[in-house]
Amino acid sequence: MKLGVCLALLGLVVSANDGWAWGATGHEWISGIAIEKLPGSLPAFVRTPEAAAENAILGRELDRSKGAGRTHDAERDPGHYVDLADDGKVMGVLSLKDLPSTREDYDTDLRKKGFTQYKAGYLPYTIIDGWQQIRKDFAYWRALTKAIETAATPEERAWFEADRRLREKITLHDIGIWSHYVGDGSQPLHVSVHFNGWGDSPNPNGYTNSKKIHAYFEGEFVKKNLSRAVVAAAVGPYRICNCTIEEQMPALLLNSLSRVEPLYQLEKEGGFKPGDSRGIAFAVERLSAGAQALRDMIVDAWFDGGEWSAPLASRAYPPAAPDTRPPAEGRPLSKSGMSPPRPLPAAPNARATAPAASRTRSPTAAACREACASLLISHRRKRRK
Repeated sequence: MKLGVCLALLGLVVSANDGWAWGATGHEWISGIAIEKLPGSLPAFVRTPEAAAENAILGRELDRSKGAGRTHDAERDPGHYVDLADDGKVMGVLSLKDLPSTREDYDTDLRKKGFTQYKAGYLPYTIIDGWQQIRKDFAYWRALTKAIETAATPEERAWFEADRRLREKITLHDIGIWSHYVGDGSQPLHVSVHFNGWGDSPNPNGYTNSKKIHAYFEGEFVKKNLSRAVVAAAVGPYRICNCTIEEQMPALLLNSLSRVEPLYQLEKEGGFKPGDSRGIAFAVERLSAGAQALRDMIVDAWFDGGEWSAPLASRAYPPAAPDTRPPAEGRPLSKSGMSPPRPLPAAPNARATAPAASRTRSPTAAACREACASLLISHRRKRRK
């Protein structure tokens, strides 16, 4: 009897989550492969095999949490998608490239047009929000690294080392959870008004209106026809964007949007039948694009985090790491036409430069706390504006 009850409950859970993006398999591949493909210029803690395995599991977590309750799901589910019309505008009314900087303003603009963020989806904001958190995680890790280097006593050093280990756990968790949204952004049916069948839009080509295409493509087809090794091999080298996350996000989503009609055309031609090489190639390209975008965004968050915390470098914050990213062909410039900023000069070592008499009472702990407090004060001021 107990076994029967467990199986029945499992059936309810699976049924409630038929719309999981990429399914557990696809999300695990995207999140894990992205970590495996990180360059050696990032801290070791984020590049270990254990980190890749943990990230893979965390990458599916946001879908596993669905069904927790009405309040939970109603607020969070729209963060997994955005309904773009064929012209690339949210619900056909807001340009993806010119979205306001906050969800509040986004929702206000949509309501003026008869929609809401909960109807249209707010995937652009979950991608940007998560990336900004990881950038800050890396900045705090730098601060603690500098504090360890300049600690005056073994006790002080031990405290900072313990705090940095905690920060590493937090950072890996944040990357893993956020990675899910980037994976969603690489799935064409998560960025289109044609999210589960062509819908009510003009359909001169006779594309399917089946309500099974979404779940079948990202779930069963991927699991039964693709290989993780093939997806990993398709991930290209890191490409320097030299752009903001607000520019990277629409590039990812619009790239996925461009694959929507080819997906429906393939379905019409039978390309997603078991073993069909056309459908397999299409899905491999999309999954590898998700892993590549995720890897590149993590790298950019690491380097941007150093530059972002630059004003605090002299107060226990380590300087931005030298830009050891590999050169990229056709390296694009930002909208301003500026080349990437030069790495900051190294901050002086507090212990090495302090007069001998002052070393009896190290200012390191206070400096680190002051730096962290400055970040919090800056954040509060921004909220008041």
